[in-house]
Amino acid sequence: MLERHGLVDCRRLRAAPAVLCLALGGLLAGCGDMGRFQTAATPAAVAMPKPKPAVAQTPATEKEHERILASYGGTYDDPKLEALVSKTVDRLVAASDRPDQGYKVTILNSGAVNAFALPNGQLYVTRGLLALASDTSELSSVLSHEMAHVLSKHAAMREDQARQAAIVTRVVTDMSNDPDLTALALAKTKLTMASFSRKQEFEADGIGVGISAKAHFDPYGAARFLSAMERNAELKAGKSSLDPRAQDFTSSHPATPERVQNAQNIARQYTAPEGAERDRESYLAAIDNLVYGEDPSEGFVRGRRFLHPKLGFTFQAPDNFTLDNTAQAVIGVREGGAQAMRFDVVRVPAEQSLGDYLNSGWMEGVEKASTEDLTINGFPAASATAKGDQWQFKVYALRFGSDVYRFIFATRQKSTESERNARETVNSFRRLTLDEIQAARPLRIKVITVQPGDTVESLSHRMAGVDHPAERFRVLNGLDRTAQVKVRDRVKIVAD
Repeated sequence: MLERHGLVDCRRLRAAPAVLCLALGGLLAGCGDMGRFQTAATPAAVAMPKPKPAVAQTPATEKEHERILASYGGTYDDPKLEALVSKTVDRLVAASDRPDQGYKVTILNSGAVNAFALPNGQLYVTRGLLALASDTSELSSVLSHEMAHVLSKHAAMREDQARQAAIVTRVVTDMSNDPDLTALALAKTKLTMASFSRKQEFEADGIGVGISAKAHFDPYGAARFLSAMERNAELKAGKSSLDPRAQDFTSSHPATPERVQNAQNIARQYTAPEGAERDRESYLAAIDNLVYGEDPSEGFVRGRRFLHPKLGFTFQAPDNFTLDNTAQAVIGVREGGAQAMRFDVVRVPAEQSLGDYLNSGWMEGVEKASTEDLTINGFPAASATAKGDQWQFKVYALRFGSDVYRFIFATRQKSTESERNARETVNSFRRLTLDEIQAARPLRIKVITVQPGDTVESLSHRMAGVDHPAERFRVLNGLDRTAQVKVRDRVKIVAD
């Protein structure tokens, strides 16, 4: 969040939805995201392999590709991973009924667990999905599932469905008359994706498992990975994310027990369990050192604190607030949903005072008499209040170097607590020290060998920066709730 080229500059909005000025959905046609790469085709020659089928590009697909990159943190560049995924796709294409269909895969720099496809064969997977998968057969199940959506024209139908729904990418202009609207709803960003039908999902599972089996991957990888995604989603339960990048595969591809059972039944048609290639060792080698969770270069949340090492600042949210770093802003919501905050960057000319900016009409309901010039930790700032039908707002603008940052606090009912929350949050904004910047390293997947005496519990204690470490260790390593690790097993942990 907050890269200058990727900012949403909210020029004008009503007071009530000020907290909501986030880009609303687009027309995704698939199930996930992934790093950009495609092996160059070899020119046709005697005894040389045929060139790979090209992926047809149109202005619409190019625009959608750029929107996906902007929404999901851009590409994740890792030659080892790109080689693994490219090799896997090549095997699947050769085994499919349509080897003439071209595919281009992009690995996305997002910790979300997701994958999806555009109708022309552009496939996307996130590094979060790659971190969750335990072997190449599980990865192949995701890629073949997405290929099946393309081959069955599901992705094209989904794109049409989304277009017909007239989804627009604009600020919602008037939600303040809804008495049931909470600050959570005001703050929420939605990336709208028309869901595949149940029939389409089962059809894609059937085709995908078949392609994986014909490519000599373990066809049970699909059932294992669907189960892993369901368990991963359970770990997220209760943590309602506001970020479209955090929407996972299960949002658009429900991993129901019925679907897991169906995938197992289809796999049995091809081989007995344990009867085909999982390719676990080479997969773990490829994902060793993979960035896990948020990428600090884009700013990241640690508890109630937001840090942006690249831009050099930090601030802390009030007690009982949950922060979410979205593609357009940092959003905070108080437990219960009666208060919310938004932090973003706006373009303000150097010659314009911050007080004049607050009163320039970008937000309706601003009380001009409330405007006050301030200095916050040595930085020029200004504040003002605004009122909507259901919400009251306290707005701050703060100049940090050549940029202006904006805090918008929304509350159902103005109180001493809401005033204090806003004031203390803004007053916590400061420069990061050099030591803090250097210490802001991303979490990474580390692949280690189980030693004598190691247990799930002891290994989970080595996990850094994650909640529910024991259960997360199990999910990351495909272990059920009673399974134990074995000496010389290779396992994944999260480390800093």
